[in-house]
Amino acid sequence: MTLNVYLSGEIHTDWRDQITQAAKGLDVTFSSPVTDHDASDDCGVAIMGAEDQQFWHDRKGAQLNAIRTRHGIENADIVVVRFGEKYKQWNAAFDAGMAAALGKSLIVMHQPEHQHPLKEVDAAALAVVQTPQQVVDILIYVLTGKLPA
Repeated sequence: MTLNVYLSGEIHTDWRDQITQAAKGLDVTFSSPVTDHDASDDCGVAIMGAEDQQFWHDRKGAQLNAIRTRHGIENADIVVVRFGEKYKQWNAAFDAGMAAALGKSLIVMHQPEHQHPLKEVDAAALAVVQTPQQVVDILIYVLTGKLPA
């Protein structure tokens, strides 16, 4: 069995790298949004032309990024959404909602202090974890039926 896993959410830490490195050797294909913050913000105006107002600048970027995000989530078997420590990831909440609405297996990752504000997001998830290794352990279990050592 091959799993397609979409890694969504905060882009300010290396959690994606931790998961992909620890999952080497597993039959898993990973995809994600563009994690270069400037490229993600400016893709719309870079491709479709400049805007005088920041609202339209941001909207063009958000709409282009939505094409990638929708494709990634629609083609995923599992969607992992990480909520980071310092920044409010409104897009992560949207991605979690989209994954849940599409019936995707959803894993949410955040620290305990975010439990209350994310209680509705957590309720939509099949697993709520705190670390990248827990995500990898879930992938191993799903693929092999084996528990961590």
